[in-house]
Amino acid sequence: MRQASVLDVGCHSALLTVVRGRPGAELEPVFSRKVRLSLHETLDRKGRLDKAGVKSVERAVAEAVDADPRLGGQDVFAFATSVIRDAPNCDEIIARVARTTGTRLRVLAGEEEARLAYVAARRWAGPTAGQLLVLDIGGGTVEIASGTGEQPDVVHSLPLGARRITRDWLPGGAAPSPRRLAEIRQHLRRSLEGVPGLPQAEPGGRVLACSKTFEQLARLAAARSKTPRARRRLALPQLRTSVSLLAAAGPSRRAELPGISRHRAEQSLAGALIAQALMEACGVKNVEICPWSTREGLLLERLGVPPTPAGRPRVVA
Repeated sequence: MRQASVLDVGCHSALLTVVRGRPGAELEPVFSRKVRLSLHETLDRKGRLDKAGVKSVERAVAEAVDADPRLGGQDVFAFATSVIRDAPNCDEIIARVARTTGTRLRVLAGEEEARLAYVAARRWAGPTAGQLLVLDIGGGTVEIASGTGEQPDVVHSLPLGARRITRDWLPGGAAPSPRRLAEIRQHLRRSLEGVPGLPQAEPGGRVLACSKTFEQLARLAAARSKTPRARRRLALPQLRTSVSLLAAAGPSRRAELPGISRHRAEQSLAGALIAQALMEACGVKNVEICPWSTREGLLLERLGVPPTPAGRPRVVA
C-alpha cells in the first residue's frame, strides 16, 4: 500500500496530511497536523508578507513536518496557496523557508488548483456522478471547473478571493454602507460576466462547493433553519439571507454566529458576496458541500487514485 504526504500552507494554517491507499481504494488517514497561521494580518497593501509573516511560515512548516517522526525523511509535497503565490516577495519566502526548514514550498497555478479540486470532487462524488460543476472560493482567487470525466473539460481561476475582496473593498471586514455593498456586487457581477465560457449548472448535473467559505455559510444557514442535516447543502435564498445578516454585523459579532470561525470572520461577508455572485452567474440554485479540494486532489494523484487519463483540460485565461 502506497503512502503520500501533502503539506498545504495557506493564509490560516499549515496542514500536513498523510494518507495510505491503492488505486481504486479509499484513502486511509495516517496522520495530520495543523499549525494555525494569521498571514492576512501580516500583509501590506501590496500583498507582501512582512518579516513576522515570513517567520510564522518558517515556524509553521517546521512544526508541521517535524510533528510525525514516522515520516522519516519521506518526500512531502509542500505547496503554498495564493497568499504566498501572489505575494511580491514570494521567491524570498520560499527561499527562506527552504533554507531554515529544509522544505521547499511549491506554488501551483490557479488553473492547476482548479483542476485538482475537480479531481478530488469527482472522486468524492462517486462513479455515478455525471456532469459536475465545481466551485472553490479561496482567499486570493476563485476556482471553477466543470466536466463529465475524471479530468475537467474547462477550468478557470479568477482574482476574486475573499481575502482580496475584503482588502480592496471592505477594509477591516465591515460594510461601510449599502452603497459599498452594491458596488461590490456590481464588480463581482461584471467580472464574472466577462469570463469567456463560464460553466453553467446543467439539468441533471451536480454542483459541488469545495471551500471553507461555502462550508461555513452552509453551517450558518443550517443553524438558522434549525436543520443540522442541511449543513451539507446551501440554497441561494439561504445565502442571500446570510449576506444580509453578515453585513449587519461587525467582524467580532460575526465570530459569535454559528458556523463562522473567529479567524475567518473578517472576510466572511466578502466570501458570502462572492458565493452569491458565483451561484447567480453560473445559474446555480443549490450546491452540495464537498469536504475535498486541491489538497485531496494532490493526494489522490500522488497515490495514483484515480488514474489520470490522457489529455489535459482546456484552460481559459
